[in-house]
Amino acid sequence: MSATPQIGQAHRRVDGRLKVTGQARYAAEHAVPGCVHGVLVTSPVATGRITQLDTKAAAKAPGVLAVVSHLNSPKVPGYENPQPDARVEGQQFRVFFDAEIHYSNQPVALAIAATLEQAQHAATLVRVQYEQAAPHMDITKGLTSSYKPKKEKDHLRGQPQAYKTAPVQIAHEYQTPLQVHNPLEMHAAIAEWQGDKLTVWNKTQAPSLAQKDLMKLWALPKESVQVHSPFVGGAFGGASRIWPPEMAAIIGARVVGRPVKVLNQREHEFSMVGYRPRSVQRVALGAQPDGTLVGIAHEAFGATSRYEQFTERILHPTKSGYRCPNAELTYHLVPLDMSSPCWTRGPGETTGSFAIESAMDELAHALKMDPLALRLKNFAETDPDNGKPWSSNYLRACYARGAEKFGWQQRNPTPGATRAGDWLVGQGMAMGIYHASRTKASARARLLPDGTLIVQSATADGGPGTATIMTQIAADASGVAPENIRFELGDAAFPEAPGQFGSHTVASVGAAVHAACAALRQQLVNLAFSTPGSPFAQARLADLVAEGGTVRLASHPATGLAYGEVLRRAGQPALEVTHESPEVPEQGEKSGKSFCASFVEVRVHAHTREVRVSRVFSAVDAGRIMNPQTARSQVYGAITWGLGLALLEDAVLDHRFGRLTNADLANYHVPVNADLPPSIDVIFIDQPDTYLDPMGAKGLGEIGIVGFSAAIANAVFNATGKRVRNLPITPDKLI
Repeated sequence: MSATPQIGQAHRRVDGRLKVTGQARYAAEHAVPGCVHGVLVTSPVATGRITQLDTKAAAKAPGVLAVVSHLNSPKVPGYENPQPDARVEGQQFRVFFDAEIHYSNQPVALAIAATLEQAQHAATLVRVQYEQAAPHMDITKGLTSSYKPKKEKDHLRGQPQAYKTAPVQIAHEYQTPLQVHNPLEMHAAIAEWQGDKLTVWNKTQAPSLAQKDLMKLWALPKESVQVHSPFVGGAFGGASRIWPPEMAAIIGARVVGRPVKVLNQREHEFSMVGYRPRSVQRVALGAQPDGTLVGIAHEAFGATSRYEQFTERILHPTKSGYRCPNAELTYHLVPLDMSSPCWTRGPGETTGSFAIESAMDELAHALKMDPLALRLKNFAETDPDNGKPWSSNYLRACYARGAEKFGWQQRNPTPGATRAGDWLVGQGMAMGIYHASRTKASARARLLPDGTLIVQSATADGGPGTATIMTQIAADASGVAPENIRFELGDAAFPEAPGQFGSHTVASVGAAVHAACAALRQQLVNLAFSTPGSPFAQARLADLVAEGGTVRLASHPATGLAYGEVLRRAGQPALEVTHESPEVPEQGEKSGKSFCASFVEVRVHAHTREVRVSRVFSAVDAGRIMNPQTARSQVYGAITWGLGLALLEDAVLDHRFGRLTNADLANYHVPVNADLPPSIDVIFIDQPDTYLDPMGAKGLGEIGIVGFSAAIANAVFNATGKRVRNLPITPDKLI
């Protein structure tokens, strides 16, 4: 261990200076010699086929090297002979494969030129004619054509429709909107071929996974595919696949024999690289007069493309959230003429929790019972989904501490009864539950004679502070001071790691870093003990400790050698350990979950019906907190996302033409500082869960958003007496 434990300390980000000084290089910013530019031409229709594509004028424009389309694209082996994808059932979209149109803004051509401006001009000269079919993009009108996905099974516990036997019942339909990731950095890629060796500089949350996907697509061995993504400017799940901009750059580079850069326009971020799909959910609850749940029914419909079956964990909060002997849960997909959705912060759980947590509030109102008391009444001592014990569960502590800090006991339960001038004041709460697991991961630790420790893993950092946390873990496990540690990530050449999504990076990669550094420290102790002329020759090996960058005698601290000196005396240029950490599944011997309780106060203007969130308290059980500063920022971000989903964000579709009408940041409203409450308080229970990993961490990046939109909706009901079941909650729905 280091002299002072680093885990639990509020360290500043180790890459912060690189970012604020512009030294960090994102996907489109790498200087690749000979790189040219590609600009996508996209379809204005949502479904149909290309009948004519004329590139003659574009090809003759100044600086143009090629115009690539389905007419001249090289064959992609993975398109011709598709390989199954463990994540998504179906056939992924194939760029420049044929004349079929599957969604609006689909890439149909790539203009490649020496400069960006020349490529942009050439793209405007491409002429495309279409045979258009009528698009179908309304999930509410497609429910009758829904189907059961292959990768998700219905869940039945006890008796079906048991809620109907209960003396108190509620049954309602809830809808969530299409929410777009909209990170600051748009998707981009630079691709270069050197013979049959492919190098890609892209935006990815998963360098190892991206490498494997490209190996399958291009039928190449691992050594022939390199992926670099050292910095990611926000992703939230949206950089977890190989998207059309990347494939277009790779195909274009193959055609022109030079590196090609393709950068998305903001409009493309709405339709080309995934989104949170719309949902329709029907929830029915039945309870005894004292609040004991008798039965739950939850029927969920999620949108997907026609060419893939995208599924998410929409039913999981209902499966595991509350003790109930009878639960009937079903999930259907509605195919639409749109691109495939993808994982979006808290995928599934965020959507499903809005429905079940709103329904629990409605049941509490019907019972004339406090919403928090109802949740405590139905607290699950073990996981209701499978009966397994929790790896840890401090949800009761979240309830107690959150309620105390918020002042929940002073809440007026009568809707519309509390005012502050022209504002109606309401308070609401909700529970959040999100899976916690550990995936197989590897890390390499290399100690140099100058005492520097280099730690490498092919993970990513989309903003949570991965490099900072791993530096802290490495410091405690190795005994090297944080300022002497360099953590390197974002390169598929490093030891394999899972993607930075699913809130498992710290548990997974952190466990590998911990093990590699601990093993290196022990090897260093052994080396210090066995090196000829060692000052420890008369001691026992067990008497040696390594901390603070020095190997010393525990009984006589003055007798010691600096780490670098140990290597120099042994004549070794470096000491290196690579370690693979095994998986600890969510559903192993125990059930791993993170938990939270969100308490929200809103103000609704009595005349305009504007909704403002005025106070938030979020109590979080995410195991041991590695860094309270970065952890708090993660919860702030989750709350911001949840507020956007609840009050602002909605990608509006024009069903006549199959296009989004607000595909820009002027008309699609993401929360800004003025939308956030003046007071956001985050409470960490900070109790370690060593079942999952030796550091005691559980997932944190997503738990804060789960249930949060329901907490806002519940507060709005308390303020106004109006229940909004179709997000976002806009003033027109409160009139």
